[in-house]
Amino acid sequence: MATQYQTRMDRVLRHIDEHLTEDLTLDRLAGVAAFSKFHFHRQFAAFTGVTLHAYIQLCRLKHASQRLAFRTDDSITAIALDSGYASPEAFARVFQQRFGQTPSAFRKQPDWPVWSERFDPIRGKEAVQMEYQVRITTVPDTRIALLEHRGDPALIGDSVRRFITWRKQAGLHPRHSATFNIWYDDLDSTPPAEFRLGLAAATDRAIVPNDAGVTTSIIPGGRCAVLRSVGSDQALGRAATYLYAEWLPNSGEEPRDFPPYCQRITLVPDVAEHEAITDIFLPLR
Repeated sequence: MATQYQTRMDRVLRHIDEHLTEDLTLDRLAGVAAFSKFHFHRQFAAFTGVTLHAYIQLCRLKHASQRLAFRTDDSITAIALDSGYASPEAFARVFQQRFGQTPSAFRKQPDWPVWSERFDPIRGKEAVQMEYQVRITTVPDTRIALLEHRGDPALIGDSVRRFITWRKQAGLHPRHSATFNIWYDDLDSTPPAEFRLGLAAATDRAIVPNDAGVTTSIIPGGRCAVLRSVGSDQALGRAATYLYAEWLPNSGEEPRDFPPYCQRITLVPDVAEHEAITDIFLPLR
């Protein structure tokens, strides 16, 4: 019964994620879950830890804030209207209540620790990807433009913004230049001050010295186990855990002396979180 309950709630969370710009009424979502509307609101709050209204608002604000930070060509007015607000002023009031910053102040300099803290109620609640399929393939050397984030993981957003700015100036659009992350360190076991993450874009161009700190590097070719994850970074973390904790010990394979990395096939906020596709690569001997 517990599994059926989880499945029905997962169905609701996915429906919310896929229809954030639509009118998500209590009747509609209770129907998706196949629960009585007289009890659904209480069941939802017990499952997620927040009310239905608060959860929907958080999901909409999360997508809006990602656009503010990483898609600076999108106007605040357009983001407000796309998020379901009648005016930029109404959007700004709610945004400031949640994050302590106006949308324009957040766009200029996001307070990432506060931003991250506000989304704690909705982390880990999205539908779980139940089946994983791992394939083994051989990849060639990949020359990359690399920016290493060093330090507190809560501030990765600042490094991402710096890399996006450099990438635009260099003309390396994600449509034509594959996007990678290199996981040098484990998020859960590395002290924040020592944490490193590689932000990379495939390119054969020479990288001239720059203020952003982007350098030339190579992702070495060879055999890799590849696992595709669909959804948020929380789903990505679960997929990576499966690859290391379940697949690798039972595979008879040995990892190569290069950190795991991933290729971002589709990126948030270009797509909604449930549409984000990421391929995880585990280098093998």
